Amino acid sequence: MAELVPPQLLEHVAERFRVLGDATRLGILRALLENGDLNVGEIVARLETTQANVSKHLGVLLRAGIVSRRAVGTTAYYAIADPSLGRLCDIVCDRLREQNAEEARIFAAT
Repeated sequence: MAELVPPQLLEHVAERFRVLGDATRLGILRALLENGDLNVGEIVARLETTQANVSKHLGVLLRAGIVSRRAVGTTAYYAIADPSLGRLCDIVCDRLREQNAEEARIFAAT
């Protein structure tokens, strides 16, 4: 069984979940997980949103240590910096799939 988080760290855990609790930021992370390093323009094209919106959310992810940035000439490329992110996504998505399958079975039986 996993060790419980000490009470003094709960605010840090809550902040991590707040950072991950935004659909645009999750879209950015998905794009990076699927494609590897991307620049802002490439992320904008994949998310079909604005450059300002992507830049704002990349700043939040960067400050949280979830993504990293490296400069190549005048272009900045972003990558996943937190190796636990893939596992966390797998856990959450697998559980949602299980719940949806269970709900579908219930609806099919009625």
